[in-house]
Amino acid sequence: MALVLFLEHRKMGQKAKKCFEGAEEGKIEIIIPAMVIAEIGYLSQKNKIKISIKDIEALTKRYPNYQIADLNLPIIKESFFINDIPELHDRLIAGTAQHFNVKLIINNPIIIASKAVDPIWK
Repeated sequence: MALVLFLEHRKMGQKAKKCFEGAEEGKIEIIIPAMVIAEIGYLSQKNKIKISIKDIEALTKRYPNYQIADLNLPIIKESFFINDIPELHDRLIAGTAQHFNVKLIINNPIIIASKAVDPIWK
């Protein structure tokens, strides 16, 4: 949801916002889990958000510091070691961050509470 909030210019945590701005300025790299792209496609199709997969494609073409992480076997395997996130899609997102050993820009309180991730939000 953090990426959606940023792209739709909605209210979000200042630390999270600075990360996205940093990626656009070429200062930091942001890895977007494939599951985030799938969720954006689903929510867009249901008219629950304004952005779409095309917007993510445009973002990654315009700003090379945004990279998409494929959902692969190592990430899936790592995700199933996360026992404190019950929802599969959330677990795959957390597993992607864990796989790459990066902080996770997230506003989901269940994922924030997980021992598996180092969250960024406020």
